[in-house]
Amino acid sequence: MRLDKFLKVSRLIKRRTVAKEISDQGRILINGNAGKASSTVQPGDELQIRFGQKIVTVKIEDLKETTKKEDAASMYTLISENRVNEEE
Repeated sequence: MRLDKFLKVSRLIKRRTVAKEISDQGRILINGNAGKASSTVQPGDELQIRFGQKIVTVKIEDLKETTKKEDAASMYTLISENRVNEEE
């Protein structure tokens, strides 16, 4: 599944266009490598997403074409959520 579609379906990011922009800015790492919107993700992959002042790390558990809001969180496991220190 494409990275931008996974982010939208899993509701980590609400809109696919926003997911594409963030991916293309280099703010998402897939298993430590820069990911683009068209990058393929699969179960077991680890994503590191930079949202402004924080970095969220998740592990992909399942891929679904569509999902209900209540079931979206089952597509990934939250590993960590850290604030970024801008002074570095």
